[in-house]
Amino acid sequence: MFDYLTYVREGNFPHIWCSGCGHGIVLKSFIRAIDKLGIHRDEAVMVSGIGCSSRTAGYVDINTLHTTHGRAIAFATGVKFANPKLHVIVVTGDGDATAIGGNHYIHAARRNIDLTVLIYNNYIYGMTGGQVSPTTPRGARASTSPFGNIEPPFNISGLASAAGASFVARGDVYHAQKLEKLITQAIQKKGFSVVEVLSPCPTAYGRRNRMASPVTLMEWLRDNCIPVKKYEKMSEEERSGKIRTGVLIDIEKPEFTEEYRKLVDSMQVRG
Repeated sequence: MFDYLTYVREGNFPHIWCSGCGHGIVLKSFIRAIDKLGIHRDEAVMVSGIGCSSRTAGYVDINTLHTTHGRAIAFATGVKFANPKLHVIVVTGDGDATAIGGNHYIHAARRNIDLTVLIYNNYIYGMTGGQVSPTTPRGARASTSPFGNIEPPFNISGLASAAGASFVARGDVYHAQKLEKLITQAIQKKGFSVVEVLSPCPTAYGRRNRMASPVTLMEWLRDNCIPVKKYEKMSEEERSGKIRTGVLIDIEKPEFTEEYRKLVDSMQVRG
């Protein structure tokens, strides 16, 4: 049996996540990934912003940095520049990363900074009041859309791809073993790596949208998250309402901190 206690701060438990929240599954998948990769706790830093997802940093026994709302990627960039040898992992939510922190997200992807960003997507601002987030589906109810959301949602994995990320994947907490593999691949990848994780929120999202049971939400993920290869073989009609999961982008391109170091070194030679 896997010993999770080696990687957690026991004094910070019990955790604050609601019953049925998927975030604990993401935490366990992350822990198994770093164990599989043999990453020592002193070789990694987890950076978080504000929100339910960002509580993850309080539970893992590695170097951690809990920052301000929407600014986790900016702080993580500073950490990576200060010590490029570190594995820098950002844990953030759909609101924290793509609304309040949206510009940091797209420009870190554009620069291809060597960060691993785990975005817990629960379709809502779960901790700060249940407001509409950039991923809240059309028609869904939130505290700021009591009669249904009329805004089109972001495809946050597609946004990272379009902005220039070298690795983009989407997973979900129902398929936990697959999620572990995606996180492992993302950490290994040199460059800006994103794993969008669909994680249910039965409290802030589910109760407002007739999906208050955690079982109902997990069954929804089971039935609607389709692996890339299977998804590509489906007709447009069959794809309706389904979500493509797996590795979406995996390309090689120059990494920003390495290119910056090369520039500095060339200037020193010229001097």
